[in-house]
Amino acid sequence: MSTSVVVLIVVVAVVVIAGAALLARAGMRRKRLQERFGPEYDRAVEGGRSKRAAERDLAEREKRHSQLDIRPLPDSTRQRYRQQWSLVQQQFVDRPGAAILEADRLLTSLMGERGYPTEGYEQQHRDLSVEHANTLEHYRRAHEITEGHQKTEASTEDLRKAMVHYRQVFEDLLGDADVRPRQEGDRHHAR
Repeated sequence: MSTSVVVLIVVVAVVVIAGAALLARAGMRRKRLQERFGPEYDRAVEGGRSKRAAERDLAEREKRHSQLDIRPLPDSTRQRYRQQWSLVQQQFVDRPGAAILEADRLLTSLMGERGYPTEGYEQQHRDLSVEHANTLEHYRRAHEITEGHQKTEASTEDLRKAMVHYRQVFEDLLGDADVRPRQEGDRHHAR
């Protein structure tokens, strides 16, 4: 075999190996994102321009989240929020519409106290998706019912469903006592 044929074979082999490595890396990234985001991964892919664009968006969410100062709540603060939640649930009996608005406000307050930006539902949704993907659909449904109620009065049953959804998200956010404070130079948070 001539030298040019050997060089061509080596170049082709290197290109094939590099391509296989890139595909394997993309597959590992995809699997990691699917595991981290759960159903939110599927929702992002279905609603996005492409799977690649959706994965890029999810990676950007992770990057932004790693820069947030998410912190656990002291026990006294957690207890205060539990008491406030209990009052919101009691209010539901006589004023269900007002109670879901208060539940939304209380949840936003809890997010802020934990270190999540509270600059609007879409950004809250994106930020929560990184560590709270399992309850994200509850947040989405509660928010939809609340918005619908503000436009036209929702049924008591729909308002009850919104409270149940809000409670799931509230408990998830409140229950994260194992989040460790970020150390200097540390860009990742424990779950």
